[in-house]
Amino acid sequence: MKQFMIKNGLVVAGGAIQGLGMGLFLFPHFIPSGGAGGIAVLLNYWFNMDMGIGLWIVNFSMLLLAVTYLGKRVTLWTIIGITVTSISIQLFEQIHIPNRNIFYDLVFGSVLLGTGIGLLMRQGVSNGGVGVIALIIASGKNISPGQPLFWINCCIFLITAVIIDWKIILLALTSQWISTRIIDLICQVTFHQSYTLGWRKKP
Repeated sequence: MKQFMIKNGLVVAGGAIQGLGMGLFLFPHFIPSGGAGGIAVLLNYWFNMDMGIGLWIVNFSMLLLAVTYLGKRVTLWTIIGITVTSISIQLFEQIHIPNRNIFYDLVFGSVLLGTGIGLLMRQGVSNGGVGVIALIIASGKNISPGQPLFWINCCIFLITAVIIDWKIILLALTSQWISTRIIDLICQVTFHQSYTLGWRKKP
């Protein structure tokens, strides 16, 4: 029970921290936080859909893969994580910071994003969206999830840049570089949790 409560607290914290980075710092500049974030930005651009809701829809659509390849427990934890993230985004989007600086927002948002995702993946829980695919690849190839996550997101960023604005891809790639470094640092330690996947990072 103690282990379960610790895991639950870390998953909720990871989702909330991820939502803080997105909603307060990245999304106000339309900087995609990742593949799912990039799709959410496109949905907002095309249909004026709230990005928290859009992100939840994209994440939920990937849960079939999570059930098939990662198991029901991981899928349940992923639902909890993405729900907390979406709620956090909606809450933090309501906060307006005067005289914003895009450079500071980019750095702070990316560090928080990487910390949140890292906490989730450190528990063997996907952050939703293309994070499901990244976790599947990582568990199969014994590598850190930050690497496949980076390359998958880059492809989605390219599409977003073509449709909305090319400068977005520069901001998004910078954000991804910072956040994936944080993810890899958090996931660096070899681990195994009874409720999660376990993998060993290649030396």
